[in-house]
Amino acid sequence: MKKIITATFLSLFVLTLHAQLAEDALRYSQSFYQGTARSMGAGGAFGAVGADFSTASTNPAGLGLFRTFDMTITPEVFSRKTAATYNGSFKEDTRTVFDLSNLGYVMTNSLNSTSGFKYFQFALGMNRLNNYNTNSYMQGYNATNSKLDVYWEQADFVPYDQLIDVDPFYLEPAWAVYLLDTVPGFIDLYDYPLPNGDILQTQQIFSRGSTNEWLFSFATNYNDILYLGATLGLPYIRYSRETFYQEEFSSDNVPAFQRWNVTENLTTNGWGINLKLGAIVKPSEWVRLGVAFHTPSYYWNLQDVWNTVTTATYGGETYVAESVVTGNYNYRFYTPMKAIGSIAFFFNPHGFVSAEYEYADYSKAGFSNQNSGGLDVNDDIRDVYRATNNLRFGTEWRIGYISLRGGYGFNSSPYANNLNDGKRTSVSGGIGYKKGEFALDLAYVHTTTNEDYYLYSYEGITTNPIATKYTTSQYVATVRFNF
Repeated sequence: MKKIITATFLSLFVLTLHAQLAEDALRYSQSFYQGTARSMGAGGAFGAVGADFSTASTNPAGLGLFRTFDMTITPEVFSRKTAATYNGSFKEDTRTVFDLSNLGYVMTNSLNSTSGFKYFQFALGMNRLNNYNTNSYMQGYNATNSKLDVYWEQADFVPYDQLIDVDPFYLEPAWAVYLLDTVPGFIDLYDYPLPNGDILQTQQIFSRGSTNEWLFSFATNYNDILYLGATLGLPYIRYSRETFYQEEFSSDNVPAFQRWNVTENLTTNGWGINLKLGAIVKPSEWVRLGVAFHTPSYYWNLQDVWNTVTTATYGGETYVAESVVTGNYNYRFYTPMKAIGSIAFFFNPHGFVSAEYEYADYSKAGFSNQNSGGLDVNDDIRDVYRATNNLRFGTEWRIGYISLRGGYGFNSSPYANNLNDGKRTSVSGGIGYKKGEFALDLAYVHTTTNEDYYLYSYEGITTNPIATKYTTSQYVATVRFNF
């Protein structure tokens, strides 16, 4: 029973008009903060350390520790490998891109005030929150069922001339290329090329894009004891995915039948808005305490555009049917709020150690249609996801002009009732050089995540889980000028 429930929630549903899924809510809610190489090399645990532009996305009070004007730019090489094992068959694929992790500018002004407030900082720029660039390759033999079983179940009792109205993306194209055929004498009962023996099932997924957060931040310093900050964030989602699914088998019903496949193309784009508030208290020179609260990010007009292409090959001749309509759907989405607590211990002038805790309840994310108050998928989100406890640890030690850094991060599973794994661990290291107004920082981050994946699921028709491991390597460099 648990396996069926898991597959129902975590698979990519087929034969429905494309709509939002619980997995979309998780994808757009999770933040894996990038920013500068200095921060990433020290595990991202900078909420109480401050004086780094990355804190604009975690604890904006950290900007209050700047004493100079500061400019940063952080290019990176991002590489993710996906290893998948399906019914004993192992496949892997890798996607590598060159992109921008951070771009920032901080302006610092001395207030010369008798009120105790010494400095005021204004910052603007961008930090990357999530990177979707992934290639996945899954393949294995299935002796139990076919995805055509799902098509057949969905199509039964639907007259063939109404398939386009019920589902123009999967059922109608399947009819057009003879994957579905009516039983003689009926217009709403179907048959399909029954397989003979094991079915070789292949799925490839090519995901592209990111969530980048554009930032406008303000911070201030009260007597070098209390630091306050606020960030107005404008996150932008840019996501595209091409999913290719294929089955190859011989058929007793149609001896010449060789293979069929379906390709889905999806793009999602849209802006959001959020507010982050933070504070840092320095009770002594050797310790700092930080706290921050993030409102939900409200995406007021996300847009999905998608279409499908279905092909079937008989005796060397291939038939192609593209969905006769292009799906276009506008909707709203909101992420959960987040709370972050942090602490840092300083051993001046040699370095520091820091720790950070983040709380986020992904069951609180949700969608709403532009024309209605909610969607059924929100009930799935409440059932599937839970609150997470995320930890980040970091350290930095200075030897003259050189700084050495290390870090570790752990994100607990976002899935409720052990439906899936989803835990995320990362280790990082870095080195920096700073002399005068110039600094160069280098960092490497290694991240692993394990999850089960299901090719399809419908009313008890499902596949065995595909054990999937994602390994991410990030090579990051930051050039920084202060003046």
